[in-house]
Amino acid sequence: PVITGFLHLGGLRTALYNYIFARKHQGTFILRVEDTDQNRVVPGAAEGIEAMLDWAGIAPDESPGRGGPAGPYVQSQRLELYGRAALLASGAAYRCFCSPQRLQLLRRDALRRQHTPRYDNRCRHLSPADVAQKLSQGLDYVIRFRLERGVEPFQDLVYGWSRHEVAEVEGDPVILKGDGFPTYHLANVVDDHYMGITHVLRGTEWLASTSKHLLLYKAFGWEPPQFGHLPLLLNKDGSKLSKRQGDIFLERFARDGFLPEALLDIVTNCGSGFTEKQMGRTLEELISQFEVGRITTHSALLDLEALPEFNRVHLTRHIEDPGLRQKLVRELQGLVELVYGGQQVDPDVLEDEYVERVLLLRKGHICLLKNLVSSDYSYLWVRPSVSRQQLQAISAEVDEIGKLVLGLMTRQGAALTVEELNQGLRSLQKQTRETKYSSMMQLLRLALSGRQHGPSVAEMMVALGAEEVCGRIHRALSS
Repeated sequence: PVITGFLHLGGLRTALYNYIFARKHQGTFILRVEDTDQNRVVPGAAEGIEAMLDWAGIAPDESPGRGGPAGPYVQSQRLELYGRAALLASGAAYRCFCSPQRLQLLRRDALRRQHTPRYDNRCRHLSPADVAQKLSQGLDYVIRFRLERGVEPFQDLVYGWSRHEVAEVEGDPVILKGDGFPTYHLANVVDDHYMGITHVLRGTEWLASTSKHLLLYKAFGWEPPQFGHLPLLLNKDGSKLSKRQGDIFLERFARDGFLPEALLDIVTNCGSGFTEKQMGRTLEELISQFEVGRITTHSALLDLEALPEFNRVHLTRHIEDPGLRQKLVRELQGLVELVYGGQQVDPDVLEDEYVERVLLLRKGHICLLKNLVSSDYSYLWVRPSVSRQQLQAISAEVDEIGKLVLGLMTRQGAALTVEELNQGLRSLQKQTRETKYSSMMQLLRLALSGRQHGPSVAEMMVALGAEEVCGRIHRALSS
């Protein structure tokens, strides 16, 4: 893929389809950075793109960072190659000396007459003597490509047979600018040839330019790659994904704690090219299900509101996998230290076994790992400060309830499951004189967490462990 700015969801989707296609056909996935429009170059973007592709699990085989046999992979480092390939010698291109002021007047005139602005090909007809004279005067020039009529149709991998008679609707395009930098049209054709590119999957906005690119290949006498144009990725309401939204860049999703698998899943789920569309597909499953012939020409409508649910499914899979779970344990330990600092119960809270138990208990209930350090779950990491008076306001039988629960936890607390604890607590409530089950749960929830809502009391007890539960009840009763 060729990407000019920081990586957003549209760029990720294009890169992903190229990655999957390359893996499916035992090919090479190449990242090339196009920075020939110096006005649009964003400092640090190239490094950021590569870092985000690595994060997403679709690292390129060849790239600016990794290198490779067809480098350099940054176009501004390949200027000599484009200069040599400018097609002047064969007559397929020519020098244009038109000033920016003249081009601006042409544009204004076309817009005033409600025509599409296009260059009038004036310099195409300069004689060699005219050109020599202008060069001797030191006039600035660009190099333009002669667009010829009679474009041959080509078979697009997605859109089928396609043909755009570009010479009828636009003037000869600039292929080499006055500063020696190529335009996209020349650079991508030259690079695809010298890098041995066989297949290009790119956005449908380039479909109309492909005939122009094929004319360039013909002028060079080169074999073009096969092109496939991907339909647009749009918002759920059909509007364009805007970089100005600010929330479509991958850095934002990584910072917010979304799993890369969830993003890969959602941007393919809303599109086409795969046998199934069930939520929760892994990259391996996407590769095995992919067929380029299954990509339709319908725009892909992205519902970002569904992303937390996609993430919940993938997070559940990570928690269930022993290897991936250990990575989550370390991440959650880091989050707890970050959010709660010196407030933790004690170092036991950060022990692997305890953190792992928390993850397994809340599996399927959380969409993001950071949910576990929200205020709803603060009881896991910080001992509550609850007075006996607060508990007595719920039930006068606070001492009796405390003793019953301490007895249950001392006898078999360590071995109890959530279901067994729920049954045990119901039987304990029957031993009280007048406290309702709901009031008893309210009292225990307050003693254990200092909160009125959150997971079930039984889940709290299993997560905290028998020793911590007993300690919190003792402390609440004696305060």
